[in-house]
Amino acid sequence: MTRIACSLTLLALALAIAAPAARGQAKKEVVALKARRLFDGKSNKLVTDAVVVVQGGRITAVGSKLAVPSGARVIDLGDATLMPGFMDAHTHLSTQRSSDWNQDLVDDMRRGLPEESIRAATFAERTLMAGFTTVRNVGSGDFVDIGLRDAIAHGWARGPRIIAAAHALGARGGHCDETGFPYQRFGGETGIKDGIAAGAERFREAVRFQIKYGADVIKVCVTGGVLSLHDSVDAPQLTALEMTALIDEAHRLGRKVAAHAHGDHGAREAVEAGIDSIEHGSFLSRATLGLMKRRGTFLVPTLMAYEGIDPATQKLPPEIAAKARAAIRGRAASMKLALEAGVKIALGTDAGVIRHGTNAREFRLMVKFGMSPLAALRAGTSSAAELLGIADQTGSVTKGKAADLVAVPGNPLEDITVTERVFFVMKGGDVVRRDAPPASRTAVSR
Repeated sequence: MTRIACSLTLLALALAIAAPAARGQAKKEVVALKARRLFDGKSNKLVTDAVVVVQGGRITAVGSKLAVPSGARVIDLGDATLMPGFMDAHTHLSTQRSSDWNQDLVDDMRRGLPEESIRAATFAERTLMAGFTTVRNVGSGDFVDIGLRDAIAHGWARGPRIIAAAHALGARGGHCDETGFPYQRFGGETGIKDGIAAGAERFREAVRFQIKYGADVIKVCVTGGVLSLHDSVDAPQLTALEMTALIDEAHRLGRKVAAHAHGDHGAREAVEAGIDSIEHGSFLSRATLGLMKRRGTFLVPTLMAYEGIDPATQKLPPEIAAKARAAIRGRAASMKLALEAGVKIALGTDAGVIRHGTNAREFRLMVKFGMSPLAALRAGTSSAAELLGIADQTGSVTKGKAADLVAVPGNPLEDITVTERVFFVMKGGDVVRRDAPPASRTAVSR
């Protein structure tokens, strides 16, 4: 080892040792956040003149005009609304599409795993700065999301908490398989290690394989998709027996299952088999949505994703463009029926198909397609926390929960687009973003 390399190694080691100590010191501090308004994630109205007290990474008190504890550091956010940290239930942090499908294909083939991992870390930080303190990453090659999740948890990278799926499961030749290339152009055939299986017992094994290497949640493609070449967007791709087996295995091992499903037939069979959420749902029928309501199955509509596949703005192969147009036509009707049925909805963006860091635009689209601002905010906070299975830890501004908090200027119930202008982010009690507040009141005092 050269002297320079040795010095850099020792410096990195010293920083690694010092960082936890510094964080530990910060955790002892009492911080009082003040804002003109508070949305707690669950209530039907905003709290005015809100105070949230934080210590040890957790919320210790919350209310209107609370007395600030003696010695606390006060952060006055002014004419702003304080809310739970946002959650995105459908991301792909290891990818980022451009507007040119063919160019992306070439670029992805030339990109190595180290570069892919560094890009993912950049996208994770961008997501956190947009106010999303928790995401569910529903598919990543080479276990990049598992490594990123752990690096963030150890403080080696900055980003949201990640609930990771590793490889998405799928049928041979289906949406989650590598299709559109000549036989063995890139070597051996895909298999269990890549999430591709056939038959009930092989899908059980595929679930076990992902969990063995760190998956927190299982993602499965039960119908065709838009951005894959050789499948119909709405056709079912797994048998009912295959779905029942993989869902049973995941639940037996304590994992939830998310189903990529555009088509109604495949979605209905997935719901009947016990799936926890339907992702996209472009062509869902009233009957399937009624079944989802009765079963408590969530819909993650990923409204932003349709903007990322619009042939009017994207360069797509003709077969993909045709599928995209069909999915775009279906989303409004499906969303209308879902709201009429009273299906549980959680916010998800399909970030990676759309640009990372723009996730909050999903709130705007949820309102555009019929949700109230309050319902949209719940979808991105407490409802998402319920779907992700972490409602006891975060998702609302409640005493004892993790201090995951964001602030936006003004009132999101009057203008939902303020969610796209986050200026303060706290994750687990640590302030990770703090821009100048929008009002003239003093920002910080002791």
